[in-house]
Amino acid sequence: MLFLNRLVENPLGALGVLTMAALLEAWGDSFFQAGFYRSSGFTRVLMLLAGTAVLALYGSAVNVPRWDFGKLIGVYVALFFLAAQLLAKIRFGQSPTPPIYVGGALIVTGGLVMAFWKS
Repeated sequence: MLFLNRLVENPLGALGVLTMAALLEAWGDSFFQAGFYRSSGFTRVLMLLAGTAVLALYGSAVNVPRWDFGKLIGVYVALFFLAAQLLAKIRFGQSPTPPIYVGGALIVTGGLVMAFWKS
């Protein structure tokens, strides 16, 4: 944890930790998706347990940066959107549609504004 605390003192380091958290959340959610809809029996149990463990790691990682909560979650949402699209393609073969590209561009633009706007 000390390593992460030092890493997030730099804004780019904080973005790196938030990116890691976004990947963990999307990955954890994908385990639940696979557990609920793509497996059965013992495999279902393993998928749900894996999802629980990965989401616990996400919850810890997303709260490491000492940014104010509104900014933290605002920037995080943009990173989560990108991670979710990446995992949707890799794990489930789902490609974004035009509305996802347009909406996603708005989400990412908002995250960049929140991350880098100096007031």
